[in-house]
Amino acid sequence: MSGGALHGNEAPSAWVQRWSHLVRPGGTVLDVACGHGRHMKWFAAHGHPVTGVDRSPEAIAAVASLGEAVQADIENGPWPLMQDGQPRQFDAVVVTNYLWRALLPVVRQSLTPGGVLLYETFTLGNETVGKPSRPDFLLQPGELLREFADLRVVAYEDGFIAQPARFVQRIAAVRQDSPLSTDKALARYML
Repeated sequence: MSGGALHGNEAPSAWVQRWSHLVRPGGTVLDVACGHGRHMKWFAAHGHPVTGVDRSPEAIAAVASLGEAVQADIENGPWPLMQDGQPRQFDAVVVTNYLWRALLPVVRQSLTPGGVLLYETFTLGNETVGKPSRPDFLLQPGELLREFADLRVVAYEDGFIAQPARFVQRIAAVRQDSPLSTDKALARYML
């Protein structure tokens, strides 16, 4: 999950920063494959209780002071954040530079009504400029839109970024169990 010793020490994703205002004030945030916590730090600094999950003991040690830190191998073991037999829910779920397709339904189930998904990872084409290059770790065109079709998409991008050179897909979306829950989240967007 965490790519190396410096993973998570870089600045928060510009995409996450841009759309973080969609998360309700003081709302809980889950960072999946959190690494050394660049997004946990961002949200904690903005008054959000944060939870991070990663398989790396070093990563979990690095984020333990920020909030709840859970060491778990989410690719080979059960989802560690359960409550009453269901995935715990958060006001936001953040996933960056990570793709494990079997986990996508859990990501969706982990959103509260009105909860915000901020997802950014590599897509097909990235194999021409670097790693990851295995198709298992690269999104297909429009894959995030299809996977989260039941969410209200606020923003979506799919393409090439020059610095550093990479192909990415990104989505900011809101779980819309009711028009009211979606309207409250989108009202923060429309300020």
